Amino acid sequence: MSAPTDGRVAGLVLAAGGSTRLGRPKQLLPYGDGVLLDAVLRLARQCGFDQVVVALGGAEEAVRQVVDLDGVEIADNPDFAAGCSSSIAAAIPKLEESTDVLVLLLGDQPGVRVEAVKALLGGRGGAPIAVCRYDDGIGHPFAFDRTMLPALAALHGDKAVWKLLEQRAADVVEVPVPGVIPTDVDTEDDYRKVLAELQATG
Repeated sequence: MSAPTDGRVAGLVLAAGGSTRLGRPKQLLPYGDGVLLDAVLRLARQCGFDQVVVALGGAEEAVRQVVDLDGVEIADNPDFAAGCSSSIAAAIPKLEESTDVLVLLLGDQPGVRVEAVKALLGGRGGAPIAVCRYDDGIGHPFAFDRTMLPALAALHGDKAVWKLLEQRAADVVEVPVPGVIPTDVDTEDDYRKVLAELQATG
């Protein structure tokens, strides 16, 4: 799927959260013919990334037993309670040295489409950072050029990626993607919403 200018593209699925707001491991919520994280990893495989890495932390033992991790490299994040930035820092050392672009995907956002990832990579134009501009705002997935990896590795906190986008606003390209921002599952209402969306599209 990578455009020639993209070189080697890696996909990183952030799935290490402790699901504190939900109260049960959201990675393992029944979804389709598997669980929520299965759906996101299936998307990552369909994108044709040169490498797929998943960051695990909360409920890791159960995730390893239940989720299909075939062909996926695992980045263990014992500091997952510190937020998503700790997962990015744990995963970056797992990337192949030849990685040119890193695409961030959320492990609790099953509604992202392959077409969105294709549009993101096709529309980034070599920018250091590219984000999806949906009809209702900016949302994941995000793409980062290899020059941004040190900055990503140095992030701290749960919303650090968004702060980085603000700090490096001049380097961010917004790529138009049809539709609304896909729901990420933080609450039971979110879970019911993504199940309804799945049923509507199925």
